[in-house]
Amino acid sequence: MSKLRIDTFLLMIVGSALLALLLPATGSAAGVVDRATTAAIFALFFGYGARLSLAEAWAGLRHWRLHLLILGVTFVLFPLVALGILALPDGLIGPSLALGFAYLCLVPSTVQSSITFTSIAGGNVAGAMVSATASNLLGVILTPLLAVLILPSAGGGTISLDSFVAVLLQLLLPFVLGQLSRPVTASFVSRHRKRIKQLDQFVIALVVYGAFSDFFATGAWRSVDLMEFLVMIALCLILLAVMLAFTWWLGGVLHFSREDRIAIMFCGTKKSLATGVPMASVLFAGQAVGLIVLPLMVFHQAQLMACTVISQRLADQQKPA
Repeated sequence: MSKLRIDTFLLMIVGSALLALLLPATGSAAGVVDRATTAAIFALFFGYGARLSLAEAWAGLRHWRLHLLILGVTFVLFPLVALGILALPDGLIGPSLALGFAYLCLVPSTVQSSITFTSIAGGNVAGAMVSATASNLLGVILTPLLAVLILPSAGGGTISLDSFVAVLLQLLLPFVLGQLSRPVTASFVSRHRKRIKQLDQFVIALVVYGAFSDFFATGAWRSVDLMEFLVMIALCLILLAVMLAFTWWLGGVLHFSREDRIAIMFCGTKKSLATGVPMASVLFAGQAVGLIVLPLMVFHQAQLMACTVISQRLADQQKPA
């Protein structure tokens, strides 16, 4: 019966999505949620910096084979899938949703959830930190470039420097500050690892609430045909399942360690909603941006739920019997 216990982290994620449906943040409340999410992510990465020793960070940076593979999955393999999606026969899925599904394949990896799930599962956290951050930074250039080259309606939009600066301020800056604080904070974070992990989970739940709150509050869901929506969900789930299985298998074939395979799977299969939506608003200015980013929102939610279960099971496998 102990194996049938309810995963509280998964309940938090589902509960956040349901709360957004019932009580979406609007007006000034939406601004409060955005600011709270920004502050929480800042605190999260300060914690990562404080608990990751300089030696571990340097070891992660030197692991070039790991980073090259993860970036290859994100910016080569996924874009090839985008080309396949655009070649699907007309009528299976509407043009806006097809465009959005292809777009999600071009978006960089998440940072906070990739590292969090890697940490929970007992993977290479240092390597995940470097790879996920590099993916997000490179995505500022590569995602719009790939969109212009691959997507039929992307046009010639460019990404603003603000997105790049936001990544630096919200992710790298707190990590560096955490590293600098280690002489004072290292022993504290070591004693409170369990509570820090709970903070990780809370931040992800908050991000889920903010994303779905905006979707429901703006009424974007009303423009989606039910059958198209179901087909799109099916495609997202199939893509996620295939990529999770493929990256885990590929890491084994290339003789990576178990810790590295965990990082490859979680970092290589993630797609960032926080980065993808601002980019979409620039790339698809004047188009139905809310509808185009819908597949990304569904995929993002599915990856969080799936990776919650997978990370917990991998963590359980490491526990002594």
